[in-house]
Amino acid sequence: MEDDIVVCRCEEITLKEIREWIARGYDTFDELKRLLRVGMGPCQGRGCRDIILREISKQTGVPVADIPSGTIRPPVKPIKCGLVGDIKGGDFE
Repeated sequence: MEDDIVVCRCEEITLKEIREWIARGYDTFDELKRLLRVGMGPCQGRGCRDIILREISKQTGVPVADIPSGTIRPPVKPIKCGLVGDIKGGDFE
């Protein structure tokens, strides 16, 4: 039953899927992100990153503090596309 827990709600990735990929040797957040799209949904990992890092730690025995938390690219928080379109300045006017 625990395996059915949805870890990444944005991409609907379960704990079972996370565990399977870690067991195959994909034991960094960035690797799991590339494979499963965790951390790429609207929440940008705010809902799943810590859970996944703890699971990596549990499966590998590496302390969470020693596991890279993954690459974060701007925008760090979600913004509406319309706001980007309203930016004035530069050669885009």
